[in-house]
Amino acid sequence: MNFIHDDFLLETEQARRLYHEHAAPQPIIDYHCHLPPHEIAEDKRWPDITSIWLGGDHYKWRAMRACGIEERFITGNATPWEKFEKFASIAPKLLRNPLYHWSQLELARYFEIDDLLSPATARNIYDRCNEKLAQPEFSARALMKRFNVEVVCTTDDPADALEYHRAIAADSNFPIQVRPTWRPDKALAVEQPGVLADWLTSLEDVTVSRISTLDDLLNALQTRHNFFAENGCRLSDRGVNTVWAEDCTRAEAAAIFIKARYGQAANPAEAARYKSFMLHELAVMDAAKGWTMQIHYGAQRNNNTRMMLRLGPDSGFDSIGDLPIAASLAKHFDRLDTAGSLPKTILYNLNPRDNAVIATMTGNFQDGITAGKLQFGTGWWFMDQWDGMTRQIETLSQIGILSQFVGMLTDSRSFLSYTRHEYFRRLLCNILGRDMQRGLIPDDEELVGKLVRDICYNNARRYFGFFDNV
Repeated sequence: MNFIHDDFLLETEQARRLYHEHAAPQPIIDYHCHLPPHEIAEDKRWPDITSIWLGGDHYKWRAMRACGIEERFITGNATPWEKFEKFASIAPKLLRNPLYHWSQLELARYFEIDDLLSPATARNIYDRCNEKLAQPEFSARALMKRFNVEVVCTTDDPADALEYHRAIAADSNFPIQVRPTWRPDKALAVEQPGVLADWLTSLEDVTVSRISTLDDLLNALQTRHNFFAENGCRLSDRGVNTVWAEDCTRAEAAAIFIKARYGQAANPAEAARYKSFMLHELAVMDAAKGWTMQIHYGAQRNNNTRMMLRLGPDSGFDSIGDLPIAASLAKHFDRLDTAGSLPKTILYNLNPRDNAVIATMTGNFQDGITAGKLQFGTGWWFMDQWDGMTRQIETLSQIGILSQFVGMLTDSRSFLSYTRHEYFRRLLCNILGRDMQRGLIPDDEELVGKLVRDICYNNARRYFGFFDNV
């Protein structure tokens, strides 16, 4: 039997029925990813397997470094074949690392290759993949259609012109919704005045305005928030170390912004107060439009100074952080709730230490009107694997309400990542099928099958309202 087979990861008969009859047929709503919208608009193609499989994949880069592969075969100027060959050389060493499952699943589903990747099979697999990539079904749009994708939400800066989103939306021959997501992280960067200044220049250009004061900034952000809404945006996102909720008046925030605007970095206490003020204001904007606010927190980024200087940020040198969260998160939500401005929210924590904290915190602010208004999001980044997703499902099941969960997303820059949805669905069905077999939940396929269908598709469709006016 092939390693990746029809019943891969499905340990019971109940799990197999749940997956094949209820999970697998569901379309994909990929409500958070980092796909470049221009690649969808232009229907991108790839010259070789290395460019689509290894290019920008920090998971694979980290594994290669850990196995002693020189940087020139990872992010350097080695040829595509040399880079692929080096990854193939470490593939047998990845047993029990999630990359082993992901890599073999991608080979099987995208390229119909069941051979195990190894030094012995590398050349044959490389050539067969490249032959497939030359076929019409290996363009960006064709892959999205092939995997039954209905909606994709990219991740976009407020200064983005969204020209590619508009071009895609205007193409009546492409049925998949590609919506922007508002991510205003750079508005918080008062401890990095150079970064802030460059970003404000871009924001001034698209709003045709001068941004000298905090009021100017908030007005410009509101203008762009409105523009994003007009172009189909329904979600925002925050990528933050933690959730700040310090007391900060508008006047204090304005003074801190002025210092940073003119080149003086905010100190840590000032930055925390300013970010607390801005997180509240940004959430109020989202709530007014009925958007869903996503919060990705807990990463400790760019830890390796030497490699940061050599390769820049986001090159595979980030890790899990361990900042406290409970008190500030409660204060942040309570302020918004008290003001009637708490939007629908999805919390993604990176440290499994916080799972029970997040599962209980979301329960504090459910409003009895919107089902699952606050969501404990699926495991992301380092937790986007068998154990991390299992822990999230188990904690949500025991402390929250699993039936209201909006399910999986790719959080990826790669068009080869739709197998992440399959992986999640198999994991979910295996957990539920095992419970059915053990008598922990009823052995009732229709009852549990509805739960599976809801988590894989129906809940997200209802929660985000992507089809309300379609």
